[in-house]
Formats: sequence, C-alpha cells, structure tokens
Amino acid sequence: MQKKHFTIPIFIPELACPFRCIYCDQHKISGIKTIPSPNDVKAIIEKNLSTISNDNSEIEIGFFGGSFTGIPIQQQEEYLNIAQPYIKHGIINSIRLSTRPDYISNDILNFLHKFNVKTIELGAQSLDDEVLILSKRGHTEADVKKASHLIKSNGFMLGLQMMIGLPGDTLEKTIATANKIVELGADNTRIYPCIVIKDTYLEELYLKGKYQALTIDESIDAIKKIIPIFEKANVNIIRIGLHPSKDLQGTAFVAGPYHSSLRELVETKLWEDKLKIYTENHQNHQNISIFVAKRMYNFAIGYHAANRKILEKTYRKVKFLIDYSLEGREFYVHNH
Repeated sequence: MQKKHFTIPIFIPELACPFRCIYCDQHKISGIKTIPSPNDVKAIIEKNLSTISNDNSEIEIGFFGGSFTGIPIQQQEEYLNIAQPYIKHGIINSIRLSTRPDYISNDILNFLHKFNVKTIELGAQSLDDEVLILSKRGHTEADVKKASHLIKSNGFMLGLQMMIGLPGDTLEKTIATANKIVELGADNTRIYPCIVIKDTYLEELYLKGKYQALTIDESIDAIKKIIPIFEKANVNIIRIGLHPSKDLQGTAFVAGPYHSSLRELVETKLWEDKLKIYTENHQNHQNISIFVAKRMYNFAIGYHAANRKILEKTYRKVKFLIDYSLEGREFYVHNH
C-alpha cells in the first residue's frame, strides 16, 4: 500500500528576503503576520501530529514563505534542531524548505545535509530573464540553473516553483519555463498564478494600467497546457494555486486569477476536453457510463459537476464509476 504523504507547514514570511518582488507580500499570501519562534514551531508540529495517523504515513516538516538559507546560520540551526528528535524517533521522516536560487552554495548544502533536509524548493517563478527583471526578482535564469545543478548533484530532491502571468510573461514563455524546469531535473513543482495584492508595486502598475492580470480562464488555459509537460516527465505537481487565506479572500486581493479551487477548475477543463468526443459524436445512446481512476473521480465529474451537466444535455443518464486498475487520466466508456 502506498504511504500517505503529509507536510507540516511552517511559514516564515519574508525572513531574509533581500528583494521585495513587485507582486509579493508574504504576510498577506500566507496569512501569517509574525515570524514563529522555535517554541511556536514545536507547538505547530505537535498540533499537526495530533491529527495525523502514524499508520502508513510519511511525514515531513516544510519551512516555507521566506528564504530559509539566507537567514543567520544560528537561526537556521535553531529551527532545524527542533525537528531532529522527531526524526530520530521515526515520527517525522524528513525536512523540506524553500529558498532563493541565489542563496544556494556547496557550503549551505553541506550544512543542510547534517539536519536531514531532503527536499529544497527554489522560487524560480520564471526561466526568462526579461520576466525576472520586470518582476524585480533579483536573480537570473543562470542562477536557477546553477542552484538546481548543485542541489541535484548533492543528492537532494529538487523543487522548482513557477508563476504564470508575471509582467512580461506570455503563454509561450510559460510553456518554455515548464520545459526548462523538466530539463533541470526537478522532482516536483508548484504552479502559482500571479495576482495583484494590495500595497505592492504591482498594484501601482495595475492601477496605472501598466499591468494586466490574467483572467481565471486565461490562467486555466495556460496551466492546462503545462500540466502534460510535467506529467510526461514524472514531475510531481504539488500544488496549483495559492493557499486560501483570510487576507486573500478579503481586502488584500485586488485583481487576478485567484480561486480557492484552481486545481479543480484546471482538472475539470482537462476532462472536459477528453470527454468532448462523446458529446460531439453522439450515436443515439441514451445512457453513458464513464470509468475513471479513483484519484480522478471528482475531477472527471467536474467542479460543481460541470462535466456531468454537459453530458446530461446529450444523454438521458450519465454515470461516473471508479475502476481501481486505471491510472492517471486513463478512462473507458460504456454506451447503452
């Protein structure tokens, strides 16, 4: 039986970030206003562990939201040391952290090895230098490539996060970034849409008409095109879309493709495309049964049952059923 994977997230907003990217306010994005103390981190771990079954579970701690490897080494050690007793006793398996591409070196990686860090995620966001400059990321495509090579060659799992709809971005550049992430050997990725957040420089550009945010439909279309690139290369897509927070669902959100169920919307569209043949080439069958993999069951039916409703315009009775032998987006249909 495949183990269930759990990540206990510890958000450290903007700690050590030397640049304020034009779109960024980690406090509003994560909903975390203060940097957690070591005691806070321990409390977060204990609270999460109380909700996770030890049976057939693989648990990691994830330090997110800032540039972890840029904070003072003593502070890194304090945070990392909190996890060690849990790892020693087999309660937690490993540590994951996110950082900037220009905050990676052999010395840093040697240090992290001592503390059971398994996965390092880089906020690449784009692998196009024009987009990086316009977004004031403060690093280049070359920095991402160098850091990725160091991470992989030192035996870590590599995560490369990307963002669509940044200033200067295009669909072609988004697809090129996805292909480059695969070429760099990423084990996993996260896909975020760029949204306009209150009190950022991007908001100024937006209000002056110098930046146009993607619509939900445009972001769905772009993500729909890059998902197959990652899936073909076995790059695990950990997340699509920003985590919901009170700020983003309130006054902090200004414009852009923010949706709490963005992944479901994208998956719904992917399945709509796959099932289109059964509405376009209807052959007088009254009933249709569609067999899908367990993991895809809700996606195939669609967000708010969108795909079932489309089929119900053509068929008298529509059934979605699980076939446990199927994987990914494999499916078959019985007409009757």
